[in-house]
Amino acid sequence: MKRGDFALPGQPLQSPRHQLCHCNMPRPTRIEGLAIVSADGMLADADGHMPKSLLIEADQRFFQDRLDQAAVLVQGRHSHEGGGQRAARRHRLIVTRRIAALAETAIYPNALLWNPKGATLQQAWERLGAGDGMLAVIGGSEVYGAFLEIGFDCFHLSRVPDVQLPGGRPVFPEVGRDRSPEDVLRSHGLKPGAPHVFDVARKVTMMTWSR
Repeated sequence: MKRGDFALPGQPLQSPRHQLCHCNMPRPTRIEGLAIVSADGMLADADGHMPKSLLIEADQRFFQDRLDQAAVLVQGRHSHEGGGQRAARRHRLIVTRRIAALAETAIYPNALLWNPKGATLQQAWERLGAGDGMLAVIGGSEVYGAFLEIGFDCFHLSRVPDVQLPGGRPVFPEVGRDRSPEDVLRSHGLKPGAPHVFDVARKVTMMTWSR
C-alpha cells in the first residue's frame, strides 16, 4: 500500500465494537493482524515491493491457513495475499479514500471498496454480506496503523533477521530508527507470546501479540 493512500477521519476512530449496532446483524467477532517484516521492521522495499527474501514457506502456510479462517480480510489497494483460488473465495474490504464511502469493485470476487471516513465497519460488513467471524488485517502500513487505534485482539508478527530494507515501508507508521514494531505493539496494549520458529537456519520466528 502506498503512503497516503489511506487517511483517517478528522475525528478519533472508534473501536468496531462501538461502531457495531446492538442487533443480530453479522459482525466481526475478533480482529487479527498478520505481517512478516525485515530486521529493521519493513514490510517492503522503498518501491513498495515485497522481496522474495521475506517469503518464508512456513510463514506462508500459517498466513494462508489463518486467512482461510477469517470471515473478512481488510487490505489496502496495493496489498494482496496471493493464494490463487483460495484468495478468490475470501470476502474482503479494500481500504481507499478515492471513493466517498462504499463501492463495488471487480478487483477481486467478493470484494468491496471501503472509505472509513464515509462508512463504519459495520456498514461495510453488512454491505459485503459476510457472516460473523474474524476480521484479518493484512496491510499495508497505514491500514495496520489505523487498526492499531481501533484495537487488535492479536497481531501475528514474523521476523526475518537476515534481511534489511533501508528506506523501506514500515509495518506501522510509528516504526522508526528508535522505535521497533514490538515497541509499537507494546505501546498499544499488546503483550508477546512465546516465539514459534519458522526457519531454523535463517532464525525466522513468529510471535503472537495479544491483549
